[in-house]
Amino acid sequence: MEPVKSINIAGQLTVFDIPKVMGVLNVTPDSFFEGSRVQEIDSIIQTAVKMIDEGVWCIDVGGYSSRPGAEDISLDEEKSRVMEPIRQLRSSFPDLYISVDTFRQEVAEAALEAGANIVNDISGGSLDARMIDFICEAKVPYVAMHMKGSPQTMSRYATYQDLLGDLLIYFSDIAERCYAKGMSDLIMDPGVGFAKTVDQSYHLMSHLMDLKQLGLPLLVGVSRKSFIYKTLGVTASEALIGTIVLNSVALLYGADIVRVHDVLPAVQAIKLIQKTKQNN
Repeated sequence: MEPVKSINIAGQLTVFDIPKVMGVLNVTPDSFFEGSRVQEIDSIIQTAVKMIDEGVWCIDVGGYSSRPGAEDISLDEEKSRVMEPIRQLRSSFPDLYISVDTFRQEVAEAALEAGANIVNDISGGSLDARMIDFICEAKVPYVAMHMKGSPQTMSRYATYQDLLGDLLIYFSDIAERCYAKGMSDLIMDPGVGFAKTVDQSYHLMSHLMDLKQLGLPLLVGVSRKSFIYKTLGVTASEALIGTIVLNSVALLYGADIVRVHDVLPAVQAIKLIQKTKQNN
């Protein structure tokens, strides 16, 4: 049986004996899924209340759209988008786990000061060389995602001789850097759809278990992504059923966290999968 993984968040131990749900809260005007965009504080709080009522484990606040070809915004613009929402969430929900979705060290630092507990970096430190050293000093959990290039260029780099082998080396290198500096609260995200074609994304989904040999908690984010809606011939707003199916695949193949726009279906999927495993 696989050992149960855990991480320390603000002095509290999160044990992944049962998978968790991370809810997406985009404070951007151009996120690929229009239904996830919230910018007014009242709407942000209402969205958070709904997610908490539905069983969310952590809310991930992002101010920089990472969809393919998204506009590159300044550091100050990104910071201005996320700071007040994080402050308001921390004030309204003192016990809520809050993640900041950023690849910039300065934004991560400001977000932690505002009340965030976790840093979720789509670049795994590759877009800001200061990020990993900062994380190790701050001693906060770090989600390192796999991506090549940037959101503006990643579609050019979807070429691999051995996709799974590249990911294993990538996460091993990050883990080695973190462990050497005394930081062990590391979560890996294989970056489904980031610098990966549709077929590569499905190949990755079917081999998630191969990544478990690294002993790190595994986060998988497939929610309403293009590799789902392109395959089904629908839009992002019509991709909920496909998302539920592939979240379930991820959970069956070892995901410890699913990152989603729609919390309740993911929570229910976890409950049903756990019930099935208990009666195996």
